[in-house]
Amino acid sequence: MSDRFASHAPSLTGPASAGFAIVPNDNLDIAETTRALYIGVGGNLTVTMASGQMLSFSSVPDGSLLPLRVLRVHASGTTADDIVALI
Repeated sequence: MSDRFASHAPSLTGPASAGFAIVPNDNLDIAETTRALYIGVGGNLTVTMASGQMLSFSSVPDGSLLPLRVLRVHASGTTADDIVALI
């Protein structure tokens, strides 16, 4: 299948081209800084942003797509599940 956009440089405003499942962890950063998070099962979410700032989000709905540049998803304070990093 051809990709007419293959020669274009990716940007933060463009669509994600890859992703991976996230297991929340209080001590370890995720494999790569995200461009967005998909939240399969809603709940609370505590993250460390790319800036190093720690933020908590309450009552994130099921199926949410959050445009966040995240370094870490914390286990403490996170009740959301089925979290996918989009890069």
